[in-house]
Amino acid sequence: MNKNSNTYQILYAAVMVLLVGSMLALIYMALKPKQNENIANDTRKQILSALHIAAPSDELVKETYEKYVIQDLLVDSEGNVVDSTDNAAFEVQMKKNVKLPDAERKLPVMKCKMDDGSVKYVLPVYGAGLWGPIWGYIAMNEDGNTIYGANFSHEGETPGLGARIAEQEFQELFREKHLFVDGEYKGVAVLKKGQKTTNGAEQVDALTGATITSLGVSDMLADCLYRYEAFLKKLGSGGGTQCTADAAPAETIESETNDNQPE
Repeated sequence: MNKNSNTYQILYAAVMVLLVGSMLALIYMALKPKQNENIANDTRKQILSALHIAAPSDELVKETYEKYVIQDLLVDSEGNVVDSTDNAAFEVQMKKNVKLPDAERKLPVMKCKMDDGSVKYVLPVYGAGLWGPIWGYIAMNEDGNTIYGANFSHEGETPGLGARIAEQEFQELFREKHLFVDGEYKGVAVLKKGQKTTNGAEQVDALTGATITSLGVSDMLADCLYRYEAFLKKLGSGGGTQCTADAAPAETIESETNDNQPE
């Protein structure tokens, strides 16, 4: 065949594309298990961070996680455990889960046992920031009311502004906050200084210069955590109370101050 002919060049290009494509597919398939494990380990680190457990080396992440997370649970809106198989909660994809109708939405819970014998419950949350999705994990004390720790992350918030939700200084503001006030679910709001919740909920200060991201965190907590009301009440009562998750997210009122924040 004439190597200078159009037919030869087309066949040569097609063969090369096929070969290169096949090689890339094989490389992708070979690396995918490792990529999936890296993603899983990153999630494990975030959950451990919410429990105030320092991130271990990559080789020990899974081992450390399994040491502290003793059970996965899926609960319904009545606070009943509907699934406790291994990794049932860990494998829930919150990005898809939050878009489901309430009747189909899963409520993942990671039950954890600390070195001092205390039990914590980690609840995943997912929402929207300024430039993309934000997510996190809220660790609750065994009373079902007091926040033990929080960890937040994001896909592409503004460095130095909204991206600060991933910093420990902001996350520590949620420690020891309460979801219930006088026995009623109120949630925790993220508000600018000068604003107050209308329902008496406890609150933390928003990030300066990151109004939209801060509101995204507040909305994320409101949308995700109130669905656990019945489950959390059962924890606080020793497991004997049946409740319904019909509490509304915290409402806020604007103050007369305006920080002129860029987000």
